[in-house]
Amino acid sequence: MQRPAHTLVADNEIFIEVGNDDRIAASLAVPEAATGLILFAHSSGSSRFSPRNRWVADYLNDAGLATLLADLLTSSEAEMDSATAEFRFNIELLAERLVFATDHCRGIDPVKDLPFGYFGASTGTAAALIAAVHGPAPVAAIVSRGGRPDLASQVLPRVEAATLLIVGGDDDVVIDLNQQALALISAPKALEIVPGASHLFEEPGKLEQVAQLSRDWFRRYLSPNLRPEQKPA
Repeated sequence: MQRPAHTLVADNEIFIEVGNDDRIAASLAVPEAATGLILFAHSSGSSRFSPRNRWVADYLNDAGLATLLADLLTSSEAEMDSATAEFRFNIELLAERLVFATDHCRGIDPVKDLPFGYFGASTGTAAALIAAVHGPAPVAAIVSRGGRPDLASQVLPRVEAATLLIVGGDDDVVIDLNQQALALISAPKALEIVPGASHLFEEPGKLEQVAQLSRDWFRRYLSPNLRPEQKPA
């Protein structure tokens, strides 16, 4: 996959305090005249160096959206998880870390005044939905790539962020789980099934379709010039 070209006014590795003298690492990229900030929430088995998420982030940067890819586990937790999978389905912890990252970004230039969105993958989707409901700062839109929103079923009726669920057409079990979750969301929502794509969207051109759908969703719902009641359903 060819990476898109873009001009960044900020491209930094940052550290975010998460309590108990612990911190997580993150990569912040801000294009010129950014119109929103998208925070990525991956599963605990992945990291900010995930090639699929980084490619989507580059695509969003080229579309004028800032991105933050954070390791939601500390270095010691990640090392433990790789050996024991102890944190693999600790959705509440991942959501808590995403809230820390969101709060951190609310205090730094040049993104603090931008509308925020979340991009979730796998169990990170559930973490994003929970963080959007329980976090103190508003989140305008959420996109899920092959995610597990069903793992956040207890909060789905309270989700206010416009939510797009993207699933591969060959990922039958996850399609069913996403359809069940979609029915519980009352906010603006959609389910996009990408024909011929597997769970990881590794087939030629499929990840680009994910990136295009995500770009269009975020552009639609992160516009700072629209009040919530004006945004299209």
